[in-house]
This record gives sequence, C-alpha cells and structure tokens, in this order.
Amino acid sequence: MAINLELPKKLNVTVDQAHQAAAQIFRPISRKYDLAEHSYPVELDTLASLYDGLSEAGAAGAGADGGRGQKQDKKELPAGAVVNGGNMQSVLNTMETSWGDVGLMLSIPYQGLGNAAIAAVASEEQLEKFGKVWAAMAITEPSFGSDSAAVSTTATRDGDDYIINGEKIYVTAGSRADHIVVWASVDKSAGRAAIKSFVVPREHPGVTIERLEHKLGIKASDTAAIRFENCRVPAENLLGSPEVDTKKGFGGVMQTFDNTRPMVAGMAVGVTRAALEELRQLLEEAGVEIDYDKPANNQHAAAAEFIRMESDFEAAYLHSLRAAWMADNKEPNSKEASMSKAKAGRTVTDVTTKTVELAGTLGYSEHLLLEKWARDSKILDIFEGTQQIQNLIIARRVLGKSSAELK
Repeated sequence: MAINLELPKKLNVTVDQAHQAAAQIFRPISRKYDLAEHSYPVELDTLASLYDGLSEAGAAGAGADGGRGQKQDKKELPAGAVVNGGNMQSVLNTMETSWGDVGLMLSIPYQGLGNAAIAAVASEEQLEKFGKVWAAMAITEPSFGSDSAAVSTTATRDGDDYIINGEKIYVTAGSRADHIVVWASVDKSAGRAAIKSFVVPREHPGVTIERLEHKLGIKASDTAAIRFENCRVPAENLLGSPEVDTKKGFGGVMQTFDNTRPMVAGMAVGVTRAALEELRQLLEEAGVEIDYDKPANNQHAAAAEFIRMESDFEAAYLHSLRAAWMADNKEPNSKEASMSKAKAGRTVTDVTTKTVELAGTLGYSEHLLLEKWARDSKILDIFEGTQQIQNLIIARRVLGKSSAELK
C-alpha cells in the first residue's frame, strides 16, 4: 500500500500562520530577549490576541488553539475514518514557531504545556471550566528529576477541597501563566497510583513564586520554583478521576506525556530545521555543493555531514507526526511519543552543536543565532523526560515489561 507523507491541505493554514508569526515576530526579537532574561516579551500579547480572535471566528490555523483540548469522540466518526485534529495541529504549530524561537514559543500566552495536560485527562465539564486558561505544568521537585513517580507533593482531601503542600522547580511559564497544573499524591501509601494532577490558580492563597532560574538557553521563557503551602483548591480541580486505581497504576496521569512529548519533539524539530537552513546557506556561500546523487566519500566532508544530519532531521519530523496522528486517532501512542521525543531530542543537540562547529567563528559568535540555538537545544533533550527515560519507556513497550520488571 502506498504511503502519502504529505500534510493534508487543511493543515496548510496552521503551518502558514505559524511560520508568519515565527518569521515576522519571533526572529526579529529573538536575540533581544535572549539578552534580557526574565523580561516579558510584550510583542507576544498581540500574537495571542490575534490567535484568540481567529479561533473565535473559526478561521485560525488549528495550532492557534495551542492544544487547549478539543477532544474528539471516535465513536462519532464513520468506520475507518482518520483524524488530523488538535494534536497534529499543535505539533505543526510548535514546529513552525520553534523555528522562529523556542523560548518565545514557550512564552506565548495560553499555549502552555499545562494546557496539553488539561486536554489529555480533563472531563468535559473541566474542559468547559479550564479550556481557556493559560496553564503551566509543575512536575519536577528538588528531590527528583525525570522519575515522575517520585512525587512527594501531597494533596490531602478536606471536605469538598484538597490541601496541597510541596515545592516544584523548573516550572516553565510558572510566573506568567494564570494557572498551574500540579502533580501531587493523594495517598502516599498507595504509591504511584495515587499521583493526580490539579489545576491551581497562580495567584491563590498558599502559592508562592520562590525564584526565577537563570539558564543556559530558552532565556525568553521564565522558569520558576514554586512553593505550595496549605494551598486549598476545590475537589473538582482534580483532573480526571479521583479514584486511586492500583491496577491502572500511574497510567491515568501519565497520559499527559503522550500528548506533550510529541509537542516537545516538535520544538526540537523546529530548532533543528532552523540550524540546517542557516548551515546550508553558509555552505553555499562558501562554495560547498551539497549533491544528493553522490556518495558521501565523493564530496566535501561538510556536505556529507550536512546530508547525514538532514536525514536525522527527516526521521525526527516523521516520528513526531506519527505520534501526534496516533493521539488524534485514539491509538495508544506511549511508545511512539517516547520515540519521537528521544529521536528529536538527540538530533537537535547533535545538529546544533555540529552546525556551530562547521560555521567556525561565525557559529560561535553572536552575529548569527547558531550559538543560541545550540544553547536552547539542550533543554529539549531533558524536559518531559530525559533521553535515558525515553529509551527505558521504549524498551518496556517493545519487550512488554512493566516498570517493576524493567528499571
């Protein structure tokens, strides 16, 4: 059976709108906010308003919704029908805007990773309530990084409320988003099965922004440490089911990653493409021909290296689209989501570092954005699960092993 790898025409609006924003808004201010860490990019307010206006009018590129959760019921589709919905649209939008600047993309109002978390597990009533908020996502704590099952923040039931206590670090958009999706345990004795996610307003009693981190890259994006001290939220702010199902285990809340990992892969794909396009132009100006019909050993070493990196880029791109497509079509995509994140994260760090090297002094200077992309790229191989975590998840899915059997 023939496989068509072209995007459906209906998604061209998404790609075109996002690329215009990246080229006309993000790129011109990219260096400005890289040098002004923690300064809010006010130019993004206009973009957010434009996205919302287009979305309300039904004319927006689909990615403008930012994954704010338009769930589709597969039962309503004709037999055999396929969907290119919110996940695919968000990943494509992410790719294009990250081509402009990934730190600025993470700073767009109402486009936070917490929004994808809400879309992944929220009920229809919760989507009505939280579908239009700007949500950051708070998982990591001082005592752990990629081991999400080690959450020590607690959420104790008290009547019609939950009381949250704990500290979260490296919360992307934590000081700017108006809500925070907080991972917490409702019963420490029940282990990982008791970990739930809660939507908490940022300006709320018991919520304190402790500090903003100084970082290697994505400096346009704020990264916060947040303390929750006797923070009381309504019980209905718990996303999904409040029941602790030890048989289902950690699966419910982990569905979040099946949506967000392809998005992070999309970020990496966008930055990789930006670096490759810049390198191609530099090679052409230097008189280096890239010939796809010649074997690698018969052309310039830089051209051969470019072709190698470009093939990795194509693989990362296709992995990302597949994971998003599966999510839209309600196919289990945990393995594919991790594959997309692992491949794209590894590729972006390799390509941006090698591009700086091949560009020589221009690559290391601030005359171009190459060195910035190399700094930005490292986080894309870390957050939403490191390379090692992704490989572990992939191995479990391929071998049919549980987390207890394969650590």
